[in-house]
Amino acid sequence: ASGLKAARPELSVWVVTGDGDGLSIGGNHTIHLLRRNFDINILLFNNQIYGLTKGQYSPTSEEHKITKSTPFGSIDHPFNPLALAMGADASFIARTMDRDPKHLQAMLMRSQQHRGASFLEIYQNCNIFNDGAFEIFTEKASKPDEVLFLEQGKPLIFGATQNKGIKLDGFKPVIVDIASEGTAGLWIHDEKDFYKAQILIRMFDDPRLEGHLPRPFGVFYETDRACYEDSMTMQIDEIIAKKGKGDLDKLLRGNETWVIG
Repeated sequence: ASGLKAARPELSVWVVTGDGDGLSIGGNHTIHLLRRNFDINILLFNNQIYGLTKGQYSPTSEEHKITKSTPFGSIDHPFNPLALAMGADASFIARTMDRDPKHLQAMLMRSQQHRGASFLEIYQNCNIFNDGAFEIFTEKASKPDEVLFLEQGKPLIFGATQNKGIKLDGFKPVIVDIASEGTAGLWIHDEKDFYKAQILIRMFDDPRLEGHLPRPFGVFYETDRACYEDSMTMQIDEIIAKKGKGDLDKLLRGNETWVIG
């Protein structure tokens, strides 16, 4: 994908990958594509399982996960894909889910509109090998209290009746009851805030634990920086202007030759 974008920068390039391919065997490709900031859209479908290879645990599977490759439970600590993207200096980071097509469509549009490498994690149910992995975030009964939708310039509010909010106690996000405390002091979402984006990304509590925070969905972070293919083209043009187009045959022959007698 990087080579294609470098050679044909006018193309709209999309990389469709998963939690196994994108975070394990292809993890190095993911981080370097993000840090270089090619204008490419990465869709990471997270099943929390290896599906194509028939049900082994993946880099995002929860601890103690019983699978064909971990019959006594996984002892691996799972990846937080968005934290990895942030660590690689991705210029656009977002999360959505397969069971919310309206939100999914909006996030796909935002990814396409971003100039630079966009990283969109999509929670996708694997109904064969890991059915129900994300049902706490997708089912009507639990979704309002478990999902926090991020909207630019708006306070972080969630709950079945929009009765809960998030505020910061120092650097720690805490849940407040809006009926008793009101909306004053609630956290206002800013996609450009690098430091708060890291706090949001770390709102990754196990939803089975008492007192856990809701899981954020939406655009966590977006920033503007030069795209790799633009910088590469600019560098090539500058060198040609200074030294001319050059001669490939001359380059291959080199400056040092010798004769074997």
